[in-house]
Amino acid sequence: MAVSNPSRRGFIAGLMATGLMPAATWADAGSPNYLSAAALPDGTFVLCGISATLKVLFQIPLPGRGHAAAAHPNRPEAVAFARRPGTFAIVFDCVTHKSKAILAAPEGRHFYGHGTFSKDGAWLFTTQNDYEAGQGRIGVWDVQAGYARVAEFPSGGIGPHDIKRLPYSDILVVANGGIDTHPDSGRTKLNIPTMRPNLSYLKDDRIVDVVELPASLHKNSIRHLAVSSVGHVAFGMQWQGDTDVTGLVGVHQRGSNPVVFSAPPDATRALQGYIGSIAVGSDNATIAVTSPRGGVVQTYDAKSGRFLRSVPSEDASGIAANTDGFITTSGLGILQRIGGSSTDHPQKLAWDNHLVSINSSHANIRG
Repeated sequence: MAVSNPSRRGFIAGLMATGLMPAATWADAGSPNYLSAAALPDGTFVLCGISATLKVLFQIPLPGRGHAAAAHPNRPEAVAFARRPGTFAIVFDCVTHKSKAILAAPEGRHFYGHGTFSKDGAWLFTTQNDYEAGQGRIGVWDVQAGYARVAEFPSGGIGPHDIKRLPYSDILVVANGGIDTHPDSGRTKLNIPTMRPNLSYLKDDRIVDVVELPASLHKNSIRHLAVSSVGHVAFGMQWQGDTDVTGLVGVHQRGSNPVVFSAPPDATRALQGYIGSIAVGSDNATIAVTSPRGGVVQTYDAKSGRFLRSVPSEDASGIAANTDGFITTSGLGILQRIGGSSTDHPQKLAWDNHLVSINSSHANIRG
Protein backbone atom coordinates (compact mmCIF):
# COMPACT_ATOMS: atom_id res chain seq x y z
CA MET A 1 0.00 0.00 0.00
CA ALA A 2 1.41 3.37 -0.98
CA VAL A 3 1.01 5.92 1.80
CA SER A 4 2.47 9.43 2.00
CA ASN A 5 5.84 9.83 3.73
CA PRO A 6 5.40 11.72 7.05
CA SER A 7 8.83 13.37 6.81
CA ARG A 8 8.03 14.67 3.33
CA ARG A 9 4.75 16.07 4.62
CA GLY A 10 6.57 17.88 7.42
CA PHE A 11 9.13 19.31 5.00
CA ILE A 12 6.40 20.62 2.70
CA ALA A 13 4.50 22.08 5.64
CA GLY A 14 7.65 23.91 6.75
CA LEU A 15 8.22 25.42 3.33
CA MET A 16 4.61 26.53 3.13
CA ALA A 17 4.83 28.14 6.55
CA THR A 18 7.84 30.23 5.51
CA GLY A 19 6.22 31.31 2.25
CA LEU A 20 9.06 29.79 0.19
CA MET A 21 6.84 27.29 -1.59
CA PRO A 22 4.22 28.07 -4.23
CA ALA A 23 0.61 27.22 -3.48
CA ALA A 24 0.10 23.49 -3.14
CA THR A 25 -1.87 21.53 -5.73
CA TRP A 26 -3.42 18.07 -5.75
CA ALA A 27 -0.17 16.81 -7.26
CA ASP A 28 1.54 17.60 -3.94
CA ALA A 29 -0.91 15.20 -2.28
CA GLY A 30 0.09 12.39 -4.65
CA SER A 31 -2.39 13.23 -7.44
CA PRO A 32 -5.34 11.28 -6.05
CA ASN A 33 -8.29 10.72 -8.37
CA TYR A 34 -10.78 9.75 -5.67
CA LEU A 35 -11.65 10.25 -2.02
CA SER A 36 -13.45 7.77 0.21
CA ALA A 37 -14.12 7.29 3.90
CA ALA A 38 -13.34 3.89 5.37
CA ALA A 39 -13.07 1.93 8.62
CA LEU A 40 -9.84 0.26 9.71
CA PRO A 41 -9.75 -3.24 11.24
CA ASP A 42 -9.27 -1.74 14.72
CA GLY A 43 -12.58 0.13 14.43
CA THR A 44 -11.16 3.59 13.78
CA PHE A 45 -12.06 5.67 10.74
CA VAL A 46 -10.08 7.41 8.00
CA LEU A 47 -10.43 9.51 4.85
CA CYS A 48 -8.40 8.05 1.99
CA GLY A 49 -7.00 9.40 -1.24
CA ILE A 50 -6.99 6.83 -4.06
CA SER A 51 -5.09 6.92 -7.35
CA ALA A 52 -6.37 6.07 -10.83
CA THR A 53 -4.51 2.76 -10.50
CA LEU A 54 -6.42 2.02 -7.26
CA LYS A 55 -3.54 2.60 -4.87
CA VAL A 56 -4.32 4.11 -1.47
CA LEU A 57 -2.14 7.23 -1.40
CA PHE A 58 -2.99 8.53 2.05
CA GLN A 59 -5.11 7.84 5.13
CA ILE A 60 -6.22 10.73 7.34
CA PRO A 61 -7.75 9.83 10.72
CA LEU A 62 -11.38 10.82 11.35
CA PRO A 63 -13.06 11.18 14.75
CA GLY A 64 -16.01 9.03 13.68
CA ARG A 65 -17.63 7.28 10.76
CA GLY A 66 -17.54 9.28 7.56
CA HIS A 67 -20.01 9.37 4.70
CA ALA A 68 -19.01 11.44 1.67
CA ALA A 69 -16.39 14.12 1.04
CA ALA A 70 -16.04 17.29 -1.00
CA ALA A 71 -12.83 18.06 -2.89
CA HIS A 72 -11.77 21.66 -3.34
CA PRO A 73 -11.59 22.41 -7.09
CA ASN A 74 -8.09 23.88 -7.19
CA ARG A 75 -6.17 23.14 -4.01
CA PRO A 76 -5.56 19.93 -2.07
CA GLU A 77 -8.25 20.35 0.54
CA ALA A 78 -11.07 17.96 1.33
CA VAL A 79 -14.09 18.19 3.59
CA ALA A 80 -15.00 14.92 5.30
CA PHE A 81 -18.62 14.72 6.40
CA ALA A 82 -20.02 12.69 9.26
CA ARG A 83 -22.57 10.03 8.52
CA ARG A 84 -26.16 11.30 8.75
CA PRO A 85 -27.39 12.62 11.12
CA GLY A 86 -23.96 14.06 11.98
CA THR A 87 -23.04 17.43 13.42
CA PHE A 88 -19.41 17.69 12.28
CA ALA A 89 -17.49 18.17 9.07
CA ILE A 90 -13.71 18.52 8.99
CA VAL A 91 -11.56 20.31 6.42
CA PHE A 92 -8.20 18.63 5.82
CA ASP A 93 -5.05 19.69 4.06
CA CYS A 94 -4.40 16.54 2.04
CA VAL A 95 -0.67 17.30 1.77
CA THR A 96 0.08 17.75 5.48
CA HIS A 97 -2.92 15.69 6.68
CA LYS A 98 -3.69 18.41 9.23
CA SER A 99 -7.12 19.75 10.01
CA LYS A 100 -7.68 23.27 8.70
CA ALA A 101 -11.15 23.79 10.11
CA ILE A 102 -13.90 21.97 11.96
CA LEU A 103 -17.39 22.85 10.81
CA ALA A 104 -20.03 22.52 13.49
CA ALA A 105 -23.68 22.49 12.50
CA PRO A 106 -25.48 25.37 14.24
CA GLU A 107 -27.95 24.63 16.99
CA GLY A 108 -31.07 23.05 15.57
CA ARG A 109 -29.27 21.70 12.49
CA HIS A 110 -27.51 18.52 11.47
CA PHE A 111 -25.54 17.61 8.37
CA TYR A 112 -26.70 15.07 5.80
CA GLY A 113 -23.24 13.86 4.80
CA HIS A 114 -22.70 15.80 1.56
CA GLY A 115 -21.43 19.14 0.31
CA THR A 116 -19.96 20.84 -2.75
CA PHE A 117 -17.80 23.84 -3.58
CA SER A 118 -18.61 26.81 -5.77
CA LYS A 119 -16.96 26.93 -9.19
CA ASP A 120 -14.11 29.16 -7.95
CA GLY A 121 -13.73 27.32 -4.66
CA ALA A 122 -14.60 30.40 -2.59
CA TRP A 123 -17.70 28.88 -0.98
CA LEU A 124 -18.68 25.53 0.44
CA PHE A 125 -22.35 24.49 0.40
CA THR A 126 -23.64 21.80 2.74
CA THR A 127 -26.98 20.03 3.02
CA GLN A 128 -28.55 20.37 6.45
CA ASN A 129 -31.78 19.76 8.30
CA ASP A 130 -33.68 22.33 10.34
CA TYR A 131 -35.07 19.49 12.41
CA GLU A 132 -37.52 21.48 14.53
CA ALA A 133 -39.16 23.02 11.45
CA GLY A 134 -38.71 19.85 9.40
CA GLN A 135 -37.23 21.79 6.49
CA GLY A 136 -34.07 21.37 4.44
CA ARG A 137 -31.42 24.08 4.48
CA ILE A 138 -28.21 24.77 2.58
CA GLY A 139 -25.38 26.07 4.75
CA VAL A 140 -22.87 28.51 3.22
CA TRP A 141 -19.26 28.57 4.41
CA ASP A 142 -16.64 31.19 3.46
CA VAL A 143 -13.47 29.32 2.47
CA GLN A 144 -11.13 32.33 2.60
CA ALA A 145 -12.37 33.19 6.08
CA GLY A 146 -11.32 29.79 7.40
CA TYR A 147 -14.59 28.14 6.45
CA ALA A 148 -16.67 30.49 8.59
CA ARG A 149 -20.40 29.90 8.32
CA VAL A 150 -21.92 33.03 6.80
CA ALA A 151 -25.44 32.15 5.64
CA GLU A 152 -28.05 29.52 4.92
CA PHE A 153 -31.03 29.28 2.59
CA PRO A 154 -33.86 26.82 1.87
CA SER A 155 -33.02 23.62 0.01
CA GLY A 156 -36.41 23.55 -1.69
CA GLY A 157 -37.73 20.53 0.18
CA ILE A 158 -37.46 18.14 3.11
CA GLY A 159 -34.48 15.92 3.84
CA PRO A 160 -31.81 17.28 1.46
CA HIS A 161 -29.15 14.62 1.10
CA ASP A 162 -26.81 14.95 -1.87
CA ILE A 163 -25.84 18.25 -3.52
CA LYS A 164 -23.92 18.80 -6.74
CA ARG A 165 -22.92 21.75 -8.92
CA LEU A 166 -23.80 21.82 -12.60
CA PRO A 167 -20.70 22.00 -14.86
CA TYR A 168 -19.25 25.39 -15.78
CA SER A 169 -21.75 27.21 -13.54
CA ASP A 170 -22.71 27.90 -9.95
CA ILE A 171 -26.15 26.36 -10.25
CA LEU A 172 -26.63 23.79 -7.52
CA VAL A 173 -28.88 20.74 -7.71
CA VAL A 174 -30.15 19.21 -4.47
CA ALA A 175 -31.64 15.77 -3.88
CA ASN A 176 -34.44 16.50 -1.42
CA GLY A 177 -35.24 12.97 -0.30
CA GLY A 178 -38.56 13.99 1.24
CA ILE A 179 -37.93 12.16 4.52
CA ASP A 180 -38.19 14.10 7.77
CA THR A 181 -35.83 13.09 10.60
CA HIS A 182 -34.92 14.37 14.06
CA PRO A 183 -31.74 13.64 16.06
CA ASP A 184 -33.85 12.61 19.07
CA SER A 185 -35.22 9.80 16.89
CA GLY A 186 -31.88 8.78 15.38
CA ARG A 187 -32.43 7.58 11.81
CA THR A 188 -36.19 7.02 12.23
CA LYS A 189 -38.23 8.26 9.26
CA LEU A 190 -41.05 10.43 10.55
CA ASN A 191 -43.28 11.20 7.54
CA ILE A 192 -43.33 8.31 5.07
CA PRO A 193 -47.06 8.62 4.19
CA THR A 194 -46.72 12.28 3.19
CA MET A 195 -43.19 12.43 1.77
CA ARG A 196 -42.64 14.33 -1.50
CA PRO A 197 -39.10 14.00 -2.85
CA ASN A 198 -37.82 16.44 -5.44
CA LEU A 199 -34.84 17.81 -7.31
CA SER A 200 -34.31 21.51 -6.57
CA TYR A 201 -32.07 23.79 -8.59
CA LEU A 202 -30.61 26.77 -6.73
CA LYS A 203 -28.64 29.84 -7.73
CA ASP A 204 -27.53 32.73 -5.51
CA ASP A 205 -29.67 31.45 -2.61
CA ARG A 206 -32.77 31.35 -4.84
CA ILE A 207 -34.76 28.30 -5.91
CA VAL A 208 -34.90 28.48 -9.71
CA ASP A 209 -36.52 25.12 -10.46
CA VAL A 210 -38.22 22.28 -8.56
CA VAL A 211 -39.00 18.92 -10.15
CA GLU A 212 -41.10 16.25 -8.44
CA LEU A 213 -41.66 12.59 -9.25
CA PRO A 214 -45.11 11.33 -10.28
CA ALA A 215 -47.51 10.88 -7.38
CA SER A 216 -47.27 7.10 -7.69
CA LEU A 217 -43.57 7.36 -6.83
CA HIS A 218 -43.86 9.79 -3.92
CA LYS A 219 -42.27 7.19 -1.62
CA ASN A 220 -39.20 6.93 -3.85
CA SER A 221 -36.71 9.01 -1.87
CA ILE A 222 -34.22 10.80 -4.15
CA ARG A 223 -30.90 10.37 -2.37
CA HIS A 224 -27.81 10.49 -4.52
CA LEU A 225 -26.77 12.46 -7.58
CA ALA A 226 -24.27 12.36 -10.42
CA VAL A 227 -23.95 15.07 -13.06
CA SER A 228 -22.75 14.53 -16.62
CA SER A 229 -20.34 16.93 -18.31
CA VAL A 230 -23.29 18.41 -20.23
CA GLY A 231 -25.38 19.00 -17.12
CA HIS A 232 -27.75 16.03 -17.15
CA VAL A 233 -28.52 14.94 -13.59
CA ALA A 234 -28.67 11.22 -12.79
CA PHE A 235 -30.33 10.31 -9.52
CA GLY A 236 -30.53 7.17 -7.40
CA MET A 237 -33.47 6.49 -5.09
CA GLN A 238 -34.44 4.46 -2.05
CA TRP A 239 -37.95 3.01 -1.98
CA GLN A 240 -39.97 3.52 1.21
CA GLY A 241 -43.12 1.71 0.06
CA ASP A 242 -44.49 -1.74 0.90
CA THR A 243 -44.99 -2.88 -2.69
CA ASP A 244 -42.51 -3.51 -5.50
CA VAL A 245 -41.10 -0.38 -7.09
CA THR A 246 -40.90 0.08 -10.86
CA GLY A 247 -37.52 1.81 -10.91
CA LEU A 248 -34.81 3.29 -8.69
CA VAL A 249 -32.64 5.11 -11.24
CA GLY A 250 -33.55 8.26 -13.13
CA VAL A 251 -32.23 11.21 -15.08
CA HIS A 252 -33.28 14.82 -15.47
CA GLN A 253 -32.46 17.63 -17.86
CA ARG A 254 -33.64 21.12 -16.97
CA GLY A 255 -36.68 22.13 -18.98
CA SER A 256 -38.03 18.58 -19.18
CA ASN A 257 -39.70 16.02 -16.93
CA PRO A 258 -37.64 13.53 -14.94
CA VAL A 259 -37.35 10.08 -16.46
CA VAL A 260 -37.29 7.01 -14.21
CA PHE A 261 -35.59 4.06 -15.89
CA SER A 262 -37.26 0.69 -16.05
CA ALA A 263 -35.50 -2.65 -15.91
CA PRO A 264 -36.54 -6.31 -15.96
CA PRO A 265 -38.42 -7.09 -12.72
CA ASP A 266 -35.68 -9.42 -11.50
CA ALA A 267 -33.05 -6.71 -11.98
CA THR A 268 -35.12 -4.14 -10.12
CA ARG A 269 -35.84 -6.55 -7.26
CA ALA A 270 -32.12 -7.33 -7.02
CA LEU A 271 -31.53 -3.77 -5.81
CA GLN A 272 -33.75 -4.45 -2.78
CA GLY A 273 -35.24 -0.96 -2.99
CA TYR A 274 -31.92 0.72 -2.28
CA ILE A 275 -29.41 2.66 -4.37
CA GLY A 276 -26.28 3.45 -2.37
CA SER A 277 -24.29 5.47 -4.89
CA ILE A 278 -24.50 6.59 -8.54
CA ALA A 279 -22.08 7.74 -11.25
CA VAL A 280 -22.13 8.86 -14.88
CA GLY A 281 -19.46 7.43 -17.19
CA SER A 282 -16.71 9.68 -18.48
CA ASP A 283 -18.27 9.54 -21.97
CA ASN A 284 -21.75 10.40 -20.57
CA ALA A 285 -23.10 7.24 -22.23
CA THR A 286 -23.61 5.04 -19.17
CA ILE A 287 -25.03 5.43 -15.67
CA ALA A 288 -23.94 3.00 -12.97
CA VAL A 289 -25.35 2.40 -9.49
CA THR A 290 -24.50 0.32 -6.45
CA SER A 291 -26.79 -1.47 -4.03
CA PRO A 292 -25.10 -2.62 -0.82
CA ARG A 293 -28.30 -4.34 0.25
CA GLY A 294 -28.64 -6.20 -3.02
CA GLY A 295 -24.93 -6.83 -3.44
CA VAL A 296 -24.91 -5.69 -7.06
CA VAL A 297 -23.63 -3.01 -9.40
CA GLN A 298 -25.95 -2.17 -12.30
CA THR A 299 -25.44 -0.15 -15.46
CA TYR A 300 -27.94 1.65 -17.70
CA ASP A 301 -27.80 3.41 -21.04
CA ALA A 302 -27.88 7.09 -20.11
CA LYS A 303 -29.82 8.19 -23.20
CA SER A 304 -32.44 5.48 -23.59
CA GLY A 305 -32.62 4.30 -19.98
CA ARG A 306 -32.16 0.73 -21.14
CA PHE A 307 -30.90 -1.70 -18.52
CA LEU A 308 -27.48 -3.03 -19.55
CA ARG A 309 -26.22 -5.47 -16.96
CA SER A 310 -25.92 -6.43 -13.31
CA VAL A 311 -22.60 -7.42 -11.73
CA PRO A 312 -22.48 -9.17 -8.33
CA SER A 313 -20.55 -7.15 -5.74
CA GLU A 314 -21.12 -8.02 -2.10
CA ASP A 315 -21.72 -4.94 0.07
CA ALA A 316 -21.13 -2.65 -2.94
CA SER A 317 -20.57 0.91 -1.72
CA GLY A 318 -19.11 3.79 -3.73
CA ILE A 319 -18.83 4.19 -7.49
CA ALA A 320 -17.11 6.71 -9.75
CA ALA A 321 -16.21 7.00 -13.41
CA ASN A 322 -12.84 5.81 -14.66
CA THR A 323 -11.34 6.19 -18.14
CA ASP A 324 -12.33 2.66 -19.11
CA GLY A 325 -15.56 2.28 -17.15
CA PHE A 326 -16.22 2.58 -13.43
CA ILE A 327 -14.43 2.08 -10.12
CA THR A 328 -16.38 0.60 -7.23
CA THR A 329 -15.68 0.05 -3.56
CA SER A 330 -17.19 -2.37 -1.07
CA GLY A 331 -17.55 -2.69 2.67
CA LEU A 332 -15.39 -5.81 2.38
CA GLY A 333 -12.34 -3.75 1.43
CA ILE A 334 -12.40 -4.23 -2.33
CA LEU A 335 -11.50 -1.66 -4.98
CA GLN A 336 -12.60 -2.96 -8.35
CA ARG A 337 -12.90 -1.90 -11.96
CA ILE A 338 -16.27 -2.47 -13.60
CA GLY A 339 -16.50 -2.17 -17.36
CA GLY A 340 -12.79 -2.42 -18.02
CA SER A 341 -10.05 -4.61 -16.67
CA SER A 342 -11.12 -6.23 -13.38
CA THR A 343 -8.58 -6.45 -10.59
CA ASP A 344 -9.51 -6.65 -6.93
CA HIS A 345 -7.40 -4.73 -4.44
CA PRO A 346 -7.98 -5.81 -0.84
CA GLN A 347 -6.74 -2.99 1.41
CA LYS A 348 -8.03 -4.15 4.82
CA LEU A 349 -10.31 -1.13 4.70
CA ALA A 350 -14.09 -1.32 4.98
CA TRP A 351 -15.09 1.34 2.48
CA ASP A 352 -18.03 3.57 3.28
CA ASN A 353 -20.87 4.70 1.03
CA HIS A 354 -19.22 6.96 -1.52
CA LEU A 355 -16.28 7.27 -3.88
CA VAL A 356 -15.82 10.96 -4.72
CA SER A 357 -14.08 11.86 -7.95
CA ILE A 358 -11.58 14.70 -7.57
CA ASN A 359 -11.12 15.06 -11.32
CA SER A 360 -14.76 16.01 -11.81
CA SER A 361 -14.16 19.07 -9.67
CA HIS A 362 -11.21 20.07 -11.82
CA ALA A 363 -13.10 19.47 -15.04
CA ASN A 364 -15.79 21.92 -14.06
CA ILE A 365 -13.43 24.89 -14.08
CA ARG A 366 -13.09 26.67 -17.37
CA GLY A 367 -11.21 29.81 -18.16
